[in-house]
Amino acid sequence: MDIENYVKKCIHESKTEKETIEKLSTIIRFYKNINQTQSTKLSQAVYEEVQITEQLEKNQILTYPKTNIHMGEFGVGSRGQGDFYVHSKIAEIIKNTKTSSIVNPTAQDDGGVVKIDKNTQYVTTAIDGIHSRLGDYPFLAGFHTARATLRDVCVMGAKPVALISDIHLADDGDIAKILDYTAGICAVSELTNVPLVSGSTLRVGGDMVLGDRLVGAVGAVGTSPKKPTARSESTNGDIILMTEGSGGGTITTTAIYNNMPQVIMETLNVQFIKASNLLNPINEIHALTDITNGGINGDANEINKTTGLGIHLYEEKIIELINPKVYEMLKTLNIDPLGVSIDSLMIITPKNTADKIIKTLEKENIKSGIIGYVNNTGKTTIQKSTGEIQELVPKFREAAYTPVKKVVDEIKTINFEEGKQEIDKVTREVISKKEDIVRWIQNKHE
Repeated sequence: MDIENYVKKCIHESKTEKETIEKLSTIIRFYKNINQTQSTKLSQAVYEEVQITEQLEKNQILTYPKTNIHMGEFGVGSRGQGDFYVHSKIAEIIKNTKTSSIVNPTAQDDGGVVKIDKNTQYVTTAIDGIHSRLGDYPFLAGFHTARATLRDVCVMGAKPVALISDIHLADDGDIAKILDYTAGICAVSELTNVPLVSGSTLRVGGDMVLGDRLVGAVGAVGTSPKKPTARSESTNGDIILMTEGSGGGTITTTAIYNNMPQVIMETLNVQFIKASNLLNPINEIHALTDITNGGINGDANEINKTTGLGIHLYEEKIIELINPKVYEMLKTLNIDPLGVSIDSLMIITPKNTADKIIKTLEKENIKSGIIGYVNNTGKTTIQKSTGEIQELVPKFREAAYTPVKKVVDEIKTINFEEGKQEIDKVTREVISKKEDIVRWIQNKHE
């Protein structure tokens, strides 16, 4: 619980100082083994700090423009339309920054790439946050986040060379969570021979957040002597292949919160690194990506936006390449397998290279197959087993895969188009703010 935010809300709702401090004191004692005198002193200190910040002059540097749209209600982080839209706005801010790169978030790709020298050496970076529901399972959180960020580097055609870790544990969290999380990262590090070289360890919100919530991220750095296999390199007529997917953080979370823990073991592998190492020498491959962002539904449509091309998929072929135990769980729980992250590799390549790729992967017992092709329609279509063809359109959120997500899906959201307009407005304002501050700093030192 964020006690600073609690006090701010109380002040904004005109609650008295006495009432606010008394209630906050009770809340603090619920979490902490301290007496009433101590909890009251702490509550008073929090109240005084909030009063100070509320009275500060709200100049450009100490405030930010508001959209009045909350993360959850717009679906940010839920791998659907709202999430993709906000990421496009983040990319817009980056695009308006006077720096250069080969691949950056404007391409909505898995990793970013810069060229560092005249010998065409490329450096790829990626970062992934831990799954929000794996905070109570720190080893799995660390394992799957490290695996995801390494995969994001690999699919850009780079060889991973280092991992970095960031972990934030709330004030009442057991320190063992930090250690277990690190062990999870190091398991992937050891299995892939990519060292964990640095990181940061902090508390969530410092003294202002109660509870034991664990959040964090793992980043990866990779190098390559050749041009990245970015989504934008896809061309009309390319064939789309997919490797077998056994899931990662999302499938693990689905298994935990639906009481199917036996499926977790299917996710514990590093097959992607084997596949990537085998595929990197094949120069004909145009693009690699992983099927994670709201499933193939989300990833395919993001490729459409980036390239202006279309994609046609065969549903039966996709299902054949989902780990049978994972697919059985999704089917039992009535979860759309096209709308969740299954952690397969998607390979986009010229038609005459498809057989070579399948046979190369087969040698290492990595199952793969053709699941579709690239066309020039500008949209994603899918062919059902009946032969019926439907357009595949991203939903507002990814397929609901926990009981809580199913309930959230039923709650009415805000007007999406109106929300986009507010977010557009704030994006323009923060770009202007950035430019003002940069000019001020430059002029100050001239």
